[in-house]
Amino acid sequence: MAVHFKTSTPKKLLATFKKAIDEGSVVTWGYDSDGDFTHTAQQWKSKAWLRPKILEGKELILTIVKPQNAKVSSEVYAVYHGRFIESMLVHCDSLFTDAIATAFPADGDIVS
Repeated sequence: MAVHFKTSTPKKLLATFKKAIDEGSVVTWGYDSDGDFTHTAQQWKSKAWLRPKILEGKELILTIVKPQNAKVSSEVYAVYHGRFIESMLVHCDSLFTDAIATAFPADGDIVS
């Protein structure tokens, strides 16, 4: 359960998305002091976090992290991955070429 953004500038992609959150352009996502993203809509808030990892010159990967004492359901997985990709397409589409969401847990995912 990971999201991969193919880009030659993963640091810039990550920084641009965080800046859009900070400036209020992105209102449905927030990030914590660790840099992990969570959905801010009340229904989905803190149901999971997306943890960014940079592969320099290649891609930005976001793995999913479960909340304490809970699992990540298929519905939460779908909402977090689908809506994160949607938000990146709206706000940062010129900074990546492809976005891919894996269907099952991937390296780095913490789902149960």
